[in-house]
Amino acid sequence: MLFHYGGQYIPDITFRLFSKAGWYDLSTADLFEDRTVVVFAVPGAFTCPHSPIQLLAYNEYAETFRSNGVDEILCISVNDPFLLATWAHDEGADQVRFIPDVAGDFTRAMGMLVNLSDKGMGYRSRRYSMLVKDGVIEKMFVEPDGFEAMPVVSNAETMLSYINPEARQPEQTSVQMQMWRAMLSA
Repeated sequence: MLFHYGGQYIPDITFRLFSKAGWYDLSTADLFEDRTVVVFAVPGAFTCPHSPIQLLAYNEYAETFRSNGVDEILCISVNDPFLLATWAHDEGADQVRFIPDVAGDFTRAMGMLVNLSDKGMGYRSRRYSMLVKDGVIEKMFVEPDGFEAMPVVSNAETMLSYINPEARQPEQTSVQMQMWRAMLSA
């Protein structure tokens, strides 16, 4: 089932995560109950050039999202926790929490699992973003053109405009500007 419309509850899934203290479980209830959360999903860590652009924008906009009532920003990807931790470190993304959907259970339950085996990637997530309030999806933006296209609706700018059309967007970092220029010249 594709959740294009608001009002649907987040699926009841438990993620398996790893920290310095070891392995632990984290449920969607723990992530979403009594909170306002922005979620964006990428097909995979390091899926250049679009996933880093999407990630860096959400990281850069984090303070603006918080000042507009968002408690946390999550990046969900069908990857393992070690790869996501490496990606977060390499990108300097310290304002986004990375949630590994190792077996794709959450992504499948959301109706966002796609088979990218023809690209050598196996099963992955469609690129999307959503605003979740107290475990209920208020708004979801799903990219129409697949993972190889520039994010035009699941980006941080679109989400911020939905949350507060009057909000001032932060200035783009030089890294983001370089990435955007590289995309436009390709």
